[in-house]
Amino acid sequence: MRVIAVPVKALSRAKSRLAPILSPLERAAITLAMLEDVLDAALGVPGWDVWVVSPDEAALEIAVRRGVRPVLEHKPPLAAAIRQVEEEATEHGAPALAILPADLPLLQPGELAGALQTLGPVVASPATTGGGTNLLLRRPPRAIPARFGPDSFRKHEQSARSRGLPLSVVEAPGLAFDLDVPGQVGRVLDEARRSRTAHSLRQLREEGRLQVPASG
Repeated sequence: MRVIAVPVKALSRAKSRLAPILSPLERAAITLAMLEDVLDAALGVPGWDVWVVSPDEAALEIAVRRGVRPVLEHKPPLAAAIRQVEEEATEHGAPALAILPADLPLLQPGELAGALQTLGPVVASPATTGGGTNLLLRRPPRAIPARFGPDSFRKHEQSARSRGLPLSVVEAPGLAFDLDVPGQVGRVLDEARRSRTAHSLRQLREEGRLQVPASG
């Protein structure tokens, strides 16, 4: 059993950097739409179990509805949730664990499949901005410590190097782009027109509740 784990933080704290253009309820709705888009991609890759780990009932309900495993997050922050998933994956004898963020609205199944088929004990995909990591695949699940947030990609490189493990880098547009700031909304509307995220954003715009800023 190989596992793709998708962490989702509490919706009340989700996507705070979009606060200038979206209300808390709107940010929660967009977060759930992005989760659905990521699950569309993950479920399009055969041979992997998909888990959603979250403290939020709405995210776990989506997991149940989509036929993936809901994992109730025991305690924040993200690092603790990932350690929880690592423990559960190891207990289940999983030879591989991929951590996949829930905010990748441009992600395509083919991109994800290509990344998961990449050989090596550590596979990582860098984020477009901030030096973050938008996919971390480890064989076994604790081959190196998981780090997320700014500069995490460099930390993963250093961890792999210190353990004498090769790190395979996967670069793909849908893996690199995460929706974090207002200036990125236009790209989602332009490039992910059929996604659930773009549909939700279009609805908000048509209702006059969203002003799309210039791309930045």
